[in-house]
Amino acid sequence: MQLEIYDLRSKNASISVDLVAICDSFSSLLWDVEYYQCGAFEVYIAATPANVEAFQLGRVVGRDDDDEHFGLIESVQIETNAEDGDYLTVSGRFLTCLLERRIIYPTFSGSGTYQHHVRNVLARNAINCGLRSIPGLTMGVVTGSCWTKTTRLQVSYENLMEWVYTICEMIGGTINIRIEKSLLKCDLSQGTDRSILQTANPQILFSDTYNNLLQFSYAADASVQKNFAYVFGSGEGSDRKRTTYFSGDEPSYLDRYEVYVDQRDTAHDDSMTDSEYLEILKASGEKSLISPKIASESAIAAIPAQFQYGKDYFVGDYVSVTHSRFGLRQNKIQLIGMIESFDENGRSLTPTFQEV
Repeated sequence: MQLEIYDLRSKNASISVDLVAICDSFSSLLWDVEYYQCGAFEVYIAATPANVEAFQLGRVVGRDDDDEHFGLIESVQIETNAEDGDYLTVSGRFLTCLLERRIIYPTFSGSGTYQHHVRNVLARNAINCGLRSIPGLTMGVVTGSCWTKTTRLQVSYENLMEWVYTICEMIGGTINIRIEKSLLKCDLSQGTDRSILQTANPQILFSDTYNNLLQFSYAADASVQKNFAYVFGSGEGSDRKRTTYFSGDEPSYLDRYEVYVDQRDTAHDDSMTDSEYLEILKASGEKSLISPKIASESAIAAIPAQFQYGKDYFVGDYVSVTHSRFGLRQNKIQLIGMIESFDENGRSLTPTFQEV
């Protein structure tokens, strides 16, 4: 596996992407792919004049075995030591972090699919929007049924990247920006169900019984959950617009965790009906619900006999995890993050799982 360093230069609304260096020798590499947030990377390498020249702020780091993720260099640190040698630490986030440079302005309001909403918000704030455009950014492919769900929403002044990831976590999708032929392609996608509860795809099972689950930790926290939202919009006193939101059957008694959502700043335009406005409030209520925090982190075999990361399963997929010793069985759990680590000891994988 080699690292590829690209020079990313803006030419008004377009960009040029030029390969300036190839690196096949480094002390360590962390490659952190995330599903519901922007991923990150870190390279630890000898601080030679050639490496210092290659790894510059604003350049892009890619891998010859990964055409989906590209890291933008945001931090460079040089440390000199007469005994241990000089080292360079290069770190940053993947290209989706470019969206963090924009806020949503002006207000966007509309009804339609989530794909429609995200495409429109990106177009108005990052693509083909004059001086606010991110050079070279264009829409790529959209896959997954979660993006065809419909809703009505209104949003303004939120950070663009944070808003998109909020939508992703709410519907179960993700966003990624990759380089393709001097363009920054923005893809919307959804993980694949590879758990033991389905038969359409090959099943992925991590278990101490199969010797592919090397370490395992499990944590559950029900104190943070909210499952019933009271949403209040524009107006004053008894005239204030209001609604409620919950998913599935209405929770009751000890199973009910309420939250108040203040949407006073959500405008009631003359162009929309009361029912359309209430749909916008409901969408805000949906974003405010919080599921019980159940997560597990593990160390899994980097080269298992059964299947391989990046070939048989990917971040965002739904898999199964069992630990026979404790009788713990998670029949369908989502892989929401994977840290690949390369150093003198070889390659290791540290996944992060989240209950569905």
